Amino acid sequence: MEKPPDPEMEEYADPAAHGLTDDRILGGQLRLLQPADGHRIGQDAILLAAAVAAQAGELALEGGAGVGAASLCLAHRVPGLSVDAIEIDPALAELCRNNAERNGLGDAVEVYCADIANPPYRVTPETYHHVFMNPPFLEAHAAIASPRPRRANAHRESGVMLRDWIKFAVTMARPGGSITIIHRVDRMDDLLAALKGRAGRCEIFPLWPGGAKPAKRLILRAYKGLDGAMTLHRGLTLHAADKKYTDEAERILRAGQALLF
Repeated sequence: MEKPPDPEMEEYADPAAHGLTDDRILGGQLRLLQPADGHRIGQDAILLAAAVAAQAGELALEGGAGVGAASLCLAHRVPGLSVDAIEIDPALAELCRNNAERNGLGDAVEVYCADIANPPYRVTPETYHHVFMNPPFLEAHAAIASPRPRRANAHRESGVMLRDWIKFAVTMARPGGSITIIHRVDRMDDLLAALKGRAGRCEIFPLWPGGAKPAKRLILRAYKGLDGAMTLHRGLTLHAADKKYTDEAERILRAGQALLF
């Protein structure tokens, strides 16, 4: 028997009428609705998900999930993984939930509309094998070009500072659990300072644009309650001389494979 239409899915039958676009990521493996005007899904979310070393049967948590790109990429790559996703914006949280359903991942991804500063009671401290996030890159006082509130909120700290994001991640991770963050290279000192005494065995993975340009992004992975020396990995070069993605970047961004380090 054919499954009856889901009313929530029917609501977005014409995405443009709701100010949305219907986009494909991971080489078309996932389709995501997202606002046409505002913060858009980019490669950062895909790279973040690829860097989470999760396995089937584990529990992961994303802070600041937006429309769900990173959570869905991770759940798609690791069948049998359960992912909780927290998003403060009700409209984005609804889209995240809808995107999970339309990609057949509704049972794997649970979406909560909440602030990480006041997480829902079901998101329990010291529960998660992996916590991952893409916090706002800019400090609260930094100028930002975009006049669009939703885009500005995604890029600049407001009320919840970077140290609060780190505290949230460490609180939610179980002992020995991983914390994975994508952020700007010029804020690495802030990241390490916020992690000091909370998580260790840090691994730094630079993301090189290509063409001998300096890295502007990095992925940081740390482990709650573990000691150990910091490791600086060779990182990933994203673009070749012809400005196309390198084969290694293509494997991650298009094929949806893991970023190993």
